[in-house]
Amino acid sequence: MKKLLKNIFRRLSKPVLNQLEIELGTTFFHNDAASQKLLMQQYRVLAAGGKDLLPAMADTGFRCFSQFEEDGILLYIFSLVPPVNRRCVEICAGNGRECMATNLIINHGWWGYLFDGNEHSVEAGRTFFARCKDTFLFPPRFTQTWITAENVNQCIEKAGVTGPVDLLSLDIDGMDYWIWRAISVIQPRVVVCETQNIIPGDKALTVPYEPGFVSKSEDFRGASLAAMCKLGREKGYRLIGTHRYGFNAFFMLDGVGESFFPEVSAESCLTDPVSTWLREERWARVRSLNWQEA
Repeated sequence: MKKLLKNIFRRLSKPVLNQLEIELGTTFFHNDAASQKLLMQQYRVLAAGGKDLLPAMADTGFRCFSQFEEDGILLYIFSLVPPVNRRCVEICAGNGRECMATNLIINHGWWGYLFDGNEHSVEAGRTFFARCKDTFLFPPRFTQTWITAENVNQCIEKAGVTGPVDLLSLDIDGMDYWIWRAISVIQPRVVVCETQNIIPGDKALTVPYEPGFVSKSEDFRGASLAAMCKLGREKGYRLIGTHRYGFNAFFMLDGVGESFFPEVSAESCLTDPVSTWLREERWARVRSLNWQEA
């Protein structure tokens, strides 16, 4: 009964919280476009003097709309590898107030194609962008749908985007490996995706494919960084780094930006204290579950 009541409360409170975030967002708005653009120019000036002058990717992170420091890392990446069309696709974007694409859309004029399965989140996201002075004229396309490997290409194409895009963001809490594997109608230059960092860096494992998968455990969902690296290589991408906690990974299309962003190994990205602690404390509990070799 206690669990049932908690689930009911969660469902009832979500629309209220979404509305509160919208109202707060109109007053306490993250708008530092000018300083970010100056920072982009500074990166380019340093690059012109030689790549040895540039900071390490790990030192460039900051958070504006992303959950962690991915906004800063993406700004750094696209300072050195300029976008070709400023189109970004994000699958599982929530209400848009906290996702990978929003900073680029609001502060840098990118064209967004966002997807989420939650009706209230999408409604809140549409309202959020409609009220923002930088996006009200032409807000990002926000689609409410449950994404599967079977429908992902149709959903993306129906939203109005195909071919080259600059960024694909995946944070599906479960089927990330299978969705990226299925995507073929867009060709992103950069992919950022969540991985499962309780799994050792040398094991290419994922949860089995299940179209209606809903995460019931933080420890049994998604795919290991090694699995995503293997898939990335099959699709023509290399791992260029992760954020400081090791589970949000950045991949770049082969032939793009190699001089600034060489390939790194999965193991080298999982030496942080959080990833190390998770492997030591929690991997043993779930290692015997139904993981599938990627």
